Amino acid sequence: MTGNRLGLESMTLGGGCFWCLEAVFEQVHGVEQVISGYSAGQTINPNYEQICTGRTGHAEVVQITFDPQTIAYQTLLEIFFTIHDPTTPDRQGNDRGTQYRSIILYHDLNQKAVAQAVLRDIAEKGLWDAPLVTQLQALEHFYPAETYHQGYYRGHPDQAYCQVVVAPKVLKLREKFRSLLKKHS
Repeated sequence: MTGNRLGLESMTLGGGCFWCLEAVFEQVHGVEQVISGYSAGQTINPNYEQICTGRTGHAEVVQITFDPQTIAYQTLLEIFFTIHDPTTPDRQGNDRGTQYRSIILYHDLNQKAVAQAVLRDIAEKGLWDAPLVTQLQALEHFYPAETYHQGYYRGHPDQAYCQVVVAPKVLKLREKFRSLLKKHS
């Protein structure tokens, strides 16, 4: 897996609005950093306004830096599949468009193999009432989103979208993965 300082690794996921994923994964023990951004499209260095048109091909994603000695890549994928609906193409709730698709962007062949196994396991267990539509592809480029998107939920917890869309996902994390939370969460 992609190496970083001190043995840290990175992974990139898209599952609807990046504010939701960022708010959830920031609270997981072993996650060192979460950056909201864009990936899996053809536009070089896109901005939010371009992404919102749905014409860049990019998805809203988060790049997660984590300590694999503390939390496994597979466990992070299990959280991912619990907090978003991987059966709705180009949609999460009322957010619609290709930028909201479910996608795993693997950084190396090991991540690809683990993701394939998790996808297969979820499908075999029938955890969802519809087929999974999560895309799996190699990460080519990651473009960090504008500064105002970073830490959005932390900075705007009372904003209506955060209350209605983000907060329930954070609550689901806290209920289903309590033992994986950082102590201050």
